[in-house]
Amino acid sequence: MENHDIELTICMGSSCFSRGNKKTLQLIQDYLKETGRLQQVTFRGSHCFGQCEHGPMLRINDTQYNQVTEANVINILDQFFESR
Repeated sequence: MENHDIELTICMGSSCFSRGNKKTLQLIQDYLKETGRLQQVTFRGSHCFGQCEHGPMLRINDTQYNQVTEANVINILDQFFESR
C-alpha cells in the first residue's frame, strides 16, 4: 500500500448514507480523478463516526466536516487543497 500524506474518510453509516453520502462519495472520487490528486490521497469509507446528528460526515486528516452535502463537498475539498 502506498504511503499517502492525506487521509480522506467518508462516513458510510446508515444515517449519513441515507442523507446523501452515497452521492457525495461519487463526487469525491470524481474530484480526486479530475484534479489528479488520487496519488496524494488515501480515500476510504467508515461505518460510523459516532456523531450522526451532525452528519453527513467527512474527515480529512484530523479535521472533521459536518453536514457535508453534494452542494458543499467540492468547496470543502477546494479549500483544503488550496491551503496546502
